[in-house]
Amino acid sequence: MKTVRTHPRYSFITVRSLVLIYLLLCILTVFFARTFFSDIFREGSIPELLTYIMFLTIPAVLLIFLAFSVQNLVRDIWARRMGSRFQARLLGYFVITVLFTAVPIGVVTIQSVYEIARFWRTVHVEEALREAQKMTLESYSFQMEKLENLVQNNDFDPLMTLAGEPDAAGEDLIGRLKNVAEELTAIQDFHLQEDGAWQGGTFVGEPAGELKVPPGTQPGFVSREIPRDTDVIRYIVYPEKNTLRVISYGLGEGFDRGITMVEEELGRFSFVTALGPNLKSLLALYLGAFIFPTLLMTVIITLSFASKITQPLAELTEATRRVAEGDFSIQILARPEDELGVLVQSFNAMVQDLEKSRAALVRTEKISIWQSMAQQLAHEIKNPLTPIKLSAERVLRRWKNEPGGIGEILENSMMAIIQEVDGLSALLNEFRTLARPMEHSLSWTKLRDLVEETIIPYHTSYPEVHFDMDQVGTDFSVKIDRRHFTQVLTNLIINGIDAMNGKGLIQIRADLVKKRESRYCRLSIRDTGKGINEEESSQVFTPYFTTKESGTGLGLPIVERIVNDHGGSIWFNSAEGMGTTFFIDIPIDEPAIFPEKGADYDKDPHH
Repeated sequence: MKTVRTHPRYSFITVRSLVLIYLLLCILTVFFARTFFSDIFREGSIPELLTYIMFLTIPAVLLIFLAFSVQNLVRDIWARRMGSRFQARLLGYFVITVLFTAVPIGVVTIQSVYEIARFWRTVHVEEALREAQKMTLESYSFQMEKLENLVQNNDFDPLMTLAGEPDAAGEDLIGRLKNVAEELTAIQDFHLQEDGAWQGGTFVGEPAGELKVPPGTQPGFVSREIPRDTDVIRYIVYPEKNTLRVISYGLGEGFDRGITMVEEELGRFSFVTALGPNLKSLLALYLGAFIFPTLLMTVIITLSFASKITQPLAELTEATRRVAEGDFSIQILARPEDELGVLVQSFNAMVQDLEKSRAALVRTEKISIWQSMAQQLAHEIKNPLTPIKLSAERVLRRWKNEPGGIGEILENSMMAIIQEVDGLSALLNEFRTLARPMEHSLSWTKLRDLVEETIIPYHTSYPEVHFDMDQVGTDFSVKIDRRHFTQVLTNLIINGIDAMNGKGLIQIRADLVKKRESRYCRLSIRDTGKGINEEESSQVFTPYFTTKESGTGLGLPIVERIVNDHGGSIWFNSAEGMGTTFFIDIPIDEPAIFPEKGADYDKDPHH
């Protein structure tokens, strides 16, 4: 049994795959959204170009994918394919539902963002940060003045002399240093050597504050370098020649970190404040980069869901059409646990019952056909028996009455008997050809060469018949039984010549056609004869039907039998006074399927 699956399908991948892609898209959206807003609000910088490219690439790819799917849907609607209009309605209903849901949420979101931005502008954070920065700088200036006053108003020589004694205690020295000023952290002397290098000397203070080299040589404040001078101000004096003294003054733990933080936050806040006029653009980018792709993906998934919903209905419609055309071998793939599954199973059962009824009807029809053929054959055999009997009785009567004059009638009587016997022999041979299975030997044959070989004898016999086979390609090959197909061509050509009374045009052409999923070679043979009237058209392939005085009525049934054995089909178009065209379709992609030996020949009544 054949299963039917209709088209269109508007997605390259399954619904499950689309849902997985949707989840991945949501994850990527969250990740890039965090990166985007982190760059703007945390780092105070515009996102890199790569981030924008990623934001725009995802919607662009989804738009292309959706456009392709919608284009296919519109094309199928235009072609009136089954299920396409219903699928379009489902898509429309879903889009309307999504819009009814998304639009209010979008409006509320935008309004909320505007309200937050408005509240943000009412909070004077920037002014507070600038005041903090100003106070920090003023504190720094005050500490510098205090250090300079300490250096100018205090003599540190006694402390340094005491520190140079071997039995000086470090904690006692630090205490004496703190008595001068709590903010002082260290005092260190350096001595100039003969080679011009400075060598460290006496040191008072925490060991972590001791320097290996002087931070400078110019008297006064030292230019601060981080991290060497973190939270410290240094001042240089020369107590004596070739002696450099560095006095370190603490600004308080975290002073540099705090001022750096104030400056950074002020810069970031200034950047964020500057984004205020561009808030609409940012919102548009947000919606386009994060919300829009999600909606696009939702519509794409909806297309797949709609296709999955309408597919059984389209299959059922297609199968019903084929059954109406006489194809009872169709079965639809049933979906378990599906409401439509019961309907599909009922349809399949109905088609099987119809197939059984049709098979019974065909058997009855075949019996009737064989009975009719037997009666017709008996009639055709009986017709020549009468002249045979009369000729024999005539010879016998002359032999009895006038033996000497038997020669006058003997030759004519014997010729009549021989002629009738030859006719009977031809009739029985054609009947045997029609009734018994044919042995086929398939081979790839160039169609033009076969046609040329077939028409050669008729060029001389019928000089007033013109053969046109320009439309048969020289490289057109089909897999056929050469001997039997020659019989097909011969029969159709002779019928055409007889229909034209031996004068006219016979045009032969070959084309490549596609029916459903298979390719066929379509051979057409057209004559310019008298044509076939409407009453005779339905009996053309019926055995023993003929319009010729000397015809047997088995030629075209044999032709149809050979074509069917090759897996092909034959039909014709005709109009009285205009001529007749016979069409033969022979499969190219699939091998011919022949009936088993001994199988009954069943003529297809639909041709």
